[in-house]
Amino acid sequence: MTSKKQETDLGVALKNVVDRLSENFKVRLEHTAQWKLVDIVSLLRSSFTDIEFYYHFDTSAMKPDGGILSILDSEGTARPILITEVKNQGTNDLRTAEGKPRQAKGNAIERLGKNVIGFRTAMMNESIVPFICFGYGCDFADESSILDRVSTIAMFGPLNTINVVNQGESGLFNRGSFFFRETPLTVQEMANSMYEVASRAIYYYFARYGEDKFLFS
Repeated sequence: MTSKKQETDLGVALKNVVDRLSENFKVRLEHTAQWKLVDIVSLLRSSFTDIEFYYHFDTSAMKPDGGILSILDSEGTARPILITEVKNQGTNDLRTAEGKPRQAKGNAIERLGKNVIGFRTAMMNESIVPFICFGYGCDFADESSILDRVSTIAMFGPLNTINVVNQGESGLFNRGSFFFRETPLTVQEMANSMYEVASRAIYYYFARYGEDKFLFS
C-alpha cells in the first residue's frame, strides 16, 4: 500500500514537472522507465576508450521509481535531466503503537546505494548528476543513525539540498540530491525539487553543447 501511494504521488509530481518544463523551455522531452546496462556500457566505452567496461545480460536495467526524463538534441540523442527515486524505511513507529517489539532497521538505503553507483557511473561523460531521491519513515528521524548511511551515499554532502553540477577540482564530487526526513514529502515539495534539478540540468546542456542544439520552436 505504501509503495503504491509513493508511485501515485511521484507520478503526479513528475507530470507537474513535465508541464512546467514544457511551458518554460522549448525543448523535446523523452521519458523512459529504465536505463539498460547495455546502453550505459556502450556510452561509457565510446567516452572512455582506454577503460574496460562489462555487463552480463542485455536485459539487465536500472529502473528508478520515477524513470529517466531526458531532453533530445537535434540529432535525437537523449540527455538525462531528471532521475528520481523514492524510499520508505522504518516500521518501528507502527510496531510500537501496536505493542509489538522493535525490529532491526531496514535495508532500503543499501539498495539505493547500488542504484546511485550505477547512475553516477552512467553520467560520467557529463559534469552533472541529475539524480534526486526522496526518503521518509521513522528510520530517517533526526535522531536516527540511518541518516549517516544516506550521507555516506551522498558522498558526505549535505542532505535536503539540490546538487546537480559536480563539485570540487575536476568535478570530483558527483553527488546528486537526497531529501530525507521522517514525514512524507508532499507532491508539491517533490515537484519543486524535481523541477529545480531538471532545469539546472537543461541549463548545463545549453552551456556545454549550445542552446540551439536543443530548441525546436
